[in-house]
Amino acid sequence: MQVLRGLPQLADANVLVGTETADDAAVYRLDERTAIVQTVDFFSPIVDDPYTFGQIAAANALSDVYAMGGRPIFALNVAGFPRDKLPLSVLSDILRGGADKAREAGIPVLGGHTVDDGEPKYGMVVTGVVDPSRVTRNVGARPGDRLVLTKPLGTGIVSNAQKQGMCPKDSLAMAIASMSTLNRSGAEAIAEVPVNACTDVTGFGLVGHLRGMLLASGVAARVEVRRLPLLPKLLELVRLGCVPGGTKRNRDFYAPGVEVRYAGEEEVLVAHDAQTSGGLLLSVPASRLAELQAALLRHQAIAAAEIGEVIEGAAGTVILQGGS
Repeated sequence: MQVLRGLPQLADANVLVGTETADDAAVYRLDERTAIVQTVDFFSPIVDDPYTFGQIAAANALSDVYAMGGRPIFALNVAGFPRDKLPLSVLSDILRGGADKAREAGIPVLGGHTVDDGEPKYGMVVTGVVDPSRVTRNVGARPGDRLVLTKPLGTGIVSNAQKQGMCPKDSLAMAIASMSTLNRSGAEAIAEVPVNACTDVTGFGLVGHLRGMLLASGVAARVEVRRLPLLPKLLELVRLGCVPGGTKRNRDFYAPGVEVRYAGEEEVLVAHDAQTSGGLLLSVPASRLAELQAALLRHQAIAAAEIGEVIEGAAGTVILQGGS
């Protein structure tokens, strides 16, 4: 947002979601019944297998459209590749993984663009559609809302542990399965049970993305750290020192807006862990919590964990509450 502040803002009544609240995707109204949802996301490999990397990167890019309540309709590839260092078969496997994940989402990949780069990078531009009256945003959370998370936390820590050769097989397998899973289940659930606010949890961690939602909504929140869904053996990996730099930077950057109550440092770090292709974070009225959780499970979401509540307080404040 610091970089974007200096750019000119164009007035257009059809821009329903722009850069103002750092939301997950842009939304542009075509007519009273249809709006375009568009996003772009790409990054360097976090797993060794090229095909799996392609799947994860595609799921991550698609997530932004789902977070806005949209339905993806097609994608374009975006890739950087060191053609003098790696065989082109590696790039083919990456693109095949992305194409298969797009096929799972029910959309075609209609081309893209690749540049020569010193490090492999891959992702997608994803275009979707949404009813302008049913856009879900990171704005609108209200005091009394319950917070629900649809995937376990810890992919950054697990990926770092794998690089250090310290990752248990079950932790890695669950992390890969989670990162490769589409957030379509969440979008389908909130189409049935409307929520007040929604965002997906990626590089800024749970705290960072929650704080963005709270700032945009003018409220605060209390998160019960013992209720956070975690990948297997995650706290053990934190104790072993498998905490990536991005997670530590999140911890430092968001510290002024975070109040820790009886929570251990391991739990605090997990709440800040930089995620790849994380779950949806939903703010739902308490009266509809059980209905939303049932819908998430019916649509086969990995998790439907109630992790805390929205409260009155200084905008953007996150209270990490542990056991007393």
